[in-house]
Amino acid sequence: MTYPGPVGKILESAGAEVGDVVEVRRGKEVYSGILMPHHDFSNPSIITLKLANGYNIGVRADEDSKIKIVSKKEAKEHAKRSLPSTPSKKDVAVISTGGTIASYVDYRTGAVHPAISAEELVFSVPELMDLCNVRAKVLYSILSENMKVAHWQGLARAVADELNSGAVGVIVPHGTDTLGFTSAALSFMLRNLTGPVVCVGAQRSSDRPSSDAIMNLLAATRLCVEGDLGEVVVLMHGETSDSYCLAHRGTKVRKMHSSRRDAFKSINADPVAKIEGTEITFMSQHTRRSPGPVELHDKIDGNASMLHFYPGFEAEHFDMIAGKVKGVVIAGTGLGHVSEEIVGSIRRAVKDGVHVFITTQCLHGAVNLNVYSTGRDMLTAGAVPIGDMLPETAYVKLMWAMGQTKDPAEVRKIMMTNVAGELSDRRLV
Repeated sequence: MTYPGPVGKILESAGAEVGDVVEVRRGKEVYSGILMPHHDFSNPSIITLKLANGYNIGVRADEDSKIKIVSKKEAKEHAKRSLPSTPSKKDVAVISTGGTIASYVDYRTGAVHPAISAEELVFSVPELMDLCNVRAKVLYSILSENMKVAHWQGLARAVADELNSGAVGVIVPHGTDTLGFTSAALSFMLRNLTGPVVCVGAQRSSDRPSSDAIMNLLAATRLCVEGDLGEVVVLMHGETSDSYCLAHRGTKVRKMHSSRRDAFKSINADPVAKIEGTEITFMSQHTRRSPGPVELHDKIDGNASMLHFYPGFEAEHFDMIAGKVKGVVIAGTGLGHVSEEIVGSIRRAVKDGVHVFITTQCLHGAVNLNVYSTGRDMLTAGAVPIGDMLPETAYVKLMWAMGQTKDPAEVRKIMMTNVAGELSDRRLV
């Protein structure tokens, strides 16, 4: 990570980069070592150096400090290594998109780098190759918040190609922040799966002793090789310790904590499976592997928006957004409510041909617009409640539904149909 503020400017003016051997002069004090990356937990004024004896120190620097390059880091040649293939082992595809999990640590400098090839990622966890033959490629190398509709489409096509060419499962290393959106998109775009599609992330990077990357990847691989599963799932730690992982249905999962290793939870459903060591235990009804071939339904219309209602939400803001899109998903309060003012906006949007669907920001439980007068007014205005579907899943599904048909009645029918386990007839207490 680059250094922020004045220290970053000093290093930049000196031409110093992470990995260079530098000399930091502060008054009469002089320190020399390999420039290490800045860490999120470090003070912005601290420069971290790895000394010749291997220890790291932090040097407080200011605008009067002097930086001199002693030697530049050696250019690192990335020799491409071929992944081994054994006829007796099954093939698992790894299609990397980026994120914390798709990185490795350079132990000379301590810097964490994105893997420049999927082979590099696989060789960083050699235990994977004990379980299967790995087909690996980097499809994208981006932060998950930069994922867009076109990325989902490209990923779905790549997954279908791998499964239809003999892979028993596909692992998708992905950043955790928007992992639930991608898993929902793949769930709708892929049908007749011949094996599991396992979206997997990591909350802790590989330079940290508490990294969850290796355990998550190994559990994902075991599920692909040994699990009779034909669904898209998200697989992460099941609790904070390294005891087991859980696989969550791709349309029923949400990141519920910003940093815990067990941040992902199944909402209004049980997890699909528990992977503990070498044991796989299925915890709920699930779709088994299909004989194939995998079908691809990747048409999607990204002209939709997701709105979170809150007290004071202005009707003119809703009208402005609704005037620019073909469909809106509203995460309403409680049973799915909005204010009386927004009911009028819904009526105008529906009259103009905009699809309006209602979910609940409570997450647990379902929308019910028949209980209170506001809800009944929303129904009269043309809003459509969609049960216990998660807001982000509903948003992705609406774009996908609009890509399948231009007929408003058919869009509504698709939204009300349980396509990939996104709607529950009954919910857990």
